[in-house]
Amino acid sequence: MTKLRIYQVDAFTDRLFGGNPAAVVPLDEWLDDATMQSIGLENNLAETAFFVAENQGFRLRWFTPEVEVKLCGHATLASAYVLFNILEPGRRKVRFETQSGALTVAAAGERLVMDFPRWSLDAIDNVPAALAKGLHATPRQVLSTDDGGSLFCVFASEDDVRAIAPDFATLRTLNAGVIATAPGEHSDCAVRYFAPAYGVDEDAGTGSIHCALTPYWAERLSKNTVHSRQISKRGSELFCELKGHRVEIAGRAVKYLDGWIEV
Repeated sequence: MTKLRIYQVDAFTDRLFGGNPAAVVPLDEWLDDATMQSIGLENNLAETAFFVAENQGFRLRWFTPEVEVKLCGHATLASAYVLFNILEPGRRKVRFETQSGALTVAAAGERLVMDFPRWSLDAIDNVPAALAKGLHATPRQVLSTDDGGSLFCVFASEDDVRAIAPDFATLRTLNAGVIATAPGEHSDCAVRYFAPAYGVDEDAGTGSIHCALTPYWAERLSKNTVHSRQISKRGSELFCELKGHRVEIAGRAVKYLDGWIEV
């Protein structure tokens, strides 16, 4: 039996029970993949992050309850929060090696700022019929992230995005996440994200999709900074800036839990 520390952090929020909760499990050495996936399932959160010290930084991996993912924003923010505030108080910057390359997080006042890759968006020749059926709504425009991992759906208003009542079983057949976005009422843009294909019906606050949202809204609004509100039930707030081929994604975080697990 191995005893491991575990933390749960609400990311992209300044209040407890807001934002997107992520579990963070620091490791001295890697567990086998099946055990990490089982921990992700047991936690039943959108993501569980694991990291191990490597060189001057850390190797970071993320697991949903069903799969390992290549990029996760809120669990990266949560991991940096744990390092800066609990494990290494006073640290202000960290470099994570990941499947998506090197990601850095730096403290800036009360926010943590993540340096992420920029995603491009491509036109779609044939929009799957299951998309509108699964959303119970028809977007004005549908694009795809360049890796095909998410469909990017543009709506006319925040109310349209808020009114979406998804059929998750139908959306799961798309084998992709679904980003729904529109101009925001109290922000530059409003967004919801559905990912039943990855084991998360609706994500509460998703950093990774802002790799695509930021350049889209920056171009549409003719400015480099984008204030985004993810209008999930818990609500999340992200502050983004387009910097060439990179995107800075910033937010706050609040610790909910620390304890131990035994595996």
